[in-house]
Parts: sequence; structure tokens; C-alpha cells
Amino acid sequence: MIYDDVPELHLILPTENLGSVLERGILTHNQAQGVPHSSVALEEVQDRRREKEVPGGWALHDYANLYFHARNPMLYRRKEDHAGLCILSIRREALKISGVVIADCNASSDYVRFGAFPEGLVGLNKDRLYARDWWHPDRIEHLRHKSEKCAEVLVPGGLPPWYIRAAYVSCPATEANLSALFPSLRLKISPDLFFLP
Repeated sequence: MIYDDVPELHLILPTENLGSVLERGILTHNQAQGVPHSSVALEEVQDRRREKEVPGGWALHDYANLYFHARNPMLYRRKEDHAGLCILSIRREALKISGVVIADCNASSDYVRFGAFPEGLVGLNKDRLYARDWWHPDRIEHLRHKSEKCAEVLVPGGLPPWYIRAAYVSCPATEANLSALFPSLRLKISPDLFFLP
């Protein structure tokens, strides 16, 4: 995969955090500890991430983490909460920030490979990363693809708010709510992105 294959990056976000993120930017896990917020993270995953360090870099919790594509297993686990979530569209230029690390699957995985930009993109399979699903009859292949769908972009020290392009929402009700609160934010309704019909 190359830079031109990446249309945008994504962040899955509870809508109640949107105001804070538009003001402060996307914080690292450790930075967010001092800011009131809601989380979609699974605690067992955070336990693994807490112990992980990026080779030659920092602790994993000192990076802001973005997805290449939010229609992934993480969002699938939260699909019933879709009305209270949005997906931020982040400018792909974030990949070029100094110190960015690309994880070829979920960064907490025991099998993850980390790489700097642009070399880290080479190991990503565009077709699998942007596939509509990760279901395979073979269990090992299913697990491998499931992890690949959660490939991450790790931004050291957080990401300023000007990288935010727009937000995707699942339904008109969420769009109406957010447009009233944040009239300058471009919103797009995309049920499919949230696994809705």
C-alpha cells in the first residue's frame, strides 16, 4: 500500500466527547486521564495496551491512535451504540507527522509489526484493510483478517484539531443533534459504515 491509497484516517468517538476533541484535538490515552470523557475502549484491550511499548519509541498509551478504516471489529462490537457515536474523518496528512508509527494490525496484538511512515504502509494489504468484512470459513484466516482490519496509525503526543475534516454519523437523529451543537462541522450520514442496513 502507498500513501495515495489512503483516502482518510478514522477515529471512533462517543458524541459526548466531540466538543472536547474539536477544542483540544485527539489526545493520547495518558493525556485523556486528566480530561472528563467517555470511552468506547474495551478494558481487557486497554490492559494489554498499557503494557505495550513501541520499539524504538514510546509507551503505546503515549500515542493517539487512529484507524485506517473504522468499519472494523472494534466498531462492530459497539454497533448497538451507533446513535451515540461518530467517526471523525482525519486528514491523511497526519501520516506525515514526525514520529508517526504504523501498526499493521491491532497495536496490542502479540503479532503486530510497527513501521515508520512511509515504509510502514508497504506491509498493509489495501484489499483486506478496506474489505467490507473479515469473515472467513478458516478460523486462523478469520482471526488474522480481523486483526488486520484494526491496523492503526499511532501519532506521538496527540493530534491537533485542524486535522479533523468531518464526522460520519449513523442516522439523521444524530446528525440533527450534532449539527445543532457544532454547526461548522461537516457531517455525513453513513449507516453502512456503522454496520446498519
